[in-house]
Amino acid sequence: MKGFVVPAGYVALSEPGVEGAALAALEAPLREALAEGTFYEFAEHHPEAKPFTGRGVAYAVPLSSGDRVVVRRSRHGGLLGPIRDDRFLGATRAPRELELSLALRRLGVPTPEMVAYATYPASAMFRRADVLTREIPRSVDLAGALGALSRTDSKRALLDATGALLAKLSIAGARHPDLNLKNILIAQNDFGGIEALVLDVDRVWLDKPVAQAVLEVNLRRLSRSAMKWRRVRGLQIEEADLLAIESTARELITLAQ
Repeated sequence: MKGFVVPAGYVALSEPGVEGAALAALEAPLREALAEGTFYEFAEHHPEAKPFTGRGVAYAVPLSSGDRVVVRRSRHGGLLGPIRDDRFLGATRAPRELELSLALRRLGVPTPEMVAYATYPASAMFRRADVLTREIPRSVDLAGALGALSRTDSKRALLDATGALLAKLSIAGARHPDLNLKNILIAQNDFGGIEALVLDVDRVWLDKPVAQAVLEVNLRRLSRSAMKWRRVRGLQIEEADLLAIESTARELITLAQ
């Protein structure tokens, strides 16, 4: 990976045909998993694998150390999805995803710790990539959390947590071009409440901090996803819910200024 520097706290993964990086503290169990051929093959065939559906299937599995990780194969979305699927030109987006994940966490944006990634040759010009993040216990994506509510349950905690996440993204200047209901993870915290984390940060763009344009872009993308889920899946989410998310985000941004 020409020009890529392995971040502090990580070690390079360099095997025949394989390039990547791994959290130094988990180097041994990660290399053991990679010995299966690819991280994805290790996860797909693991007897304790727990699948998650989205753009492809991701798997939550334990490493030999007992640490639990989520393994996903990077895939194209949009127009390139059906054509290229999991094949990327050059080094793939995985190295940048690690850089962005670390940058977002430094800026106070909650996102699962990226544990490792590895890329493999797919042909003369293309490569595939697997990305491993630390599994967040007691969590479900926002679509699942909303879908699990009965008509009499309050959405307020979910809406407030989502608004807080959008505020943190805006304060950091982080535009997420694929901010949908599946890319927001709702997790129980240690204090009996919930918080929202952002997923799939490989295409995040860091802009000016607290830029109103950042909040507007993220709100529009999330709203499109929410309305699609309501239209296609019958999810109980209303315009008023999106306005509540926006109100919380703007209030927190104002308090932070």
